Amino acid sequence: MATDLLATDPQTAGPGFGVYVHWPFCLSKCPYCDFNSHVRHEKVDEARFVRAFEAEIAHRAALAPGRTVDSVFFGGGTPSLMRPETVGAILDAVARRWRLADGAEVTLEANPTSVEAGRFRDYRAAGVNRVSIGVQALDDADLQALGRRHSVAEALAALDTARAIFTRFSFDLIYARSGQSLSAWRGELSRALGLAGGHLSLYQLTIEPGTMFEKLRDAGRLDLPSIELSRDFWDATQELMSAAGMPAYEVSNHARPGAESRHNLVYWRAGDYAGVGPGAHGRLSLGAGRRAQACARTPEAWLEQVEREGHGLVEDAPLTREEQGDEFLLMGLRLAEGVDPARFEAASGRALDPRRVDSLVAEGMVERTRDGRLRVSAEGFPLLDAVVADLAA
Repeated sequence: MATDLLATDPQTAGPGFGVYVHWPFCLSKCPYCDFNSHVRHEKVDEARFVRAFEAEIAHRAALAPGRTVDSVFFGGGTPSLMRPETVGAILDAVARRWRLADGAEVTLEANPTSVEAGRFRDYRAAGVNRVSIGVQALDDADLQALGRRHSVAEALAALDTARAIFTRFSFDLIYARSGQSLSAWRGELSRALGLAGGHLSLYQLTIEPGTMFEKLRDAGRLDLPSIELSRDFWDATQELMSAAGMPAYEVSNHARPGAESRHNLVYWRAGDYAGVGPGAHGRLSLGAGRRAQACARTPEAWLEQVEREGHGLVEDAPLTREEQGDEFLLMGLRLAEGVDPARFEAASGRALDPRRVDSLVAEGMVERTRDGRLRVSAEGFPLLDAVVADLAA
């Protein structure tokens, strides 16, 4: 994997500062999803939620004043269920409390139903300049099996709309799906490349605890690929994406140079970000060190706490040096650019064990770059968790 995939030089560019806004509501719960998403049949009081988001943003800005916001990300849940006026009001609150950088990236996750796609122009007017669309499959039967409420035709229409309105857009696909053949995935990915802008997120299906897919797998009702076939899916994905000029800059994310998700790079480069909304997480470097923050998960509990206390935090704890080092490796080694060992030492208070590094290099799992960084090799990426655990030990 090349080190020059990113729009900015990782040696000189800071990670930036981001704001993550979690909208927790969905029309239905997908059987593979373990995100903090909730189905509510009654109408959501968006005006009440806006007031709570404004209070949360004010609270984080009081903790971390004077920051310049490089990116805002509306995630979920399904943020495209929000009215555009709600999105605009939240962005106005961010701009009032911090400085919004010129050209800041503002991303909104969207589902490709015709109703939501029809709002794209209004989201653009509200300040959104990038959308990430949850297509997940280009096969109607597989969409149904994944619990998606849209068709392929609706997905294609949403992509056409996004292309006409936004200069930057991305969409997601899930592969190694139940019963999917390798040849079918190659054909689907080739079709996706013809539809893509500069960015694609490609996730190999994983069975998360507590999901419906876990229950189906445990009952023997989910036909999953073998370990060997899963590796073949991975290899085919890397081959096709690299050949198309969209190599992986992160384990599951592929982009042409300059089209990377700037907000997600804040996470992966161990930058600071404020998380607001039900279940949102944040990392803020304050006077006494770096702190881990998390909000109440259920929408009603979060809303009531914000109205009562001015914030929804249920966790606000300092990270130990060891925890900071572990997070730095866990996030940074996901990137093709790798990590700077000096930054690891500054975060953790200790150097990486040279014997472990040498061993992983000898095994072909890790590479040293000419500028002294460490990155996981193409062979090591399918075993990323094990490589990180070995380096962190």
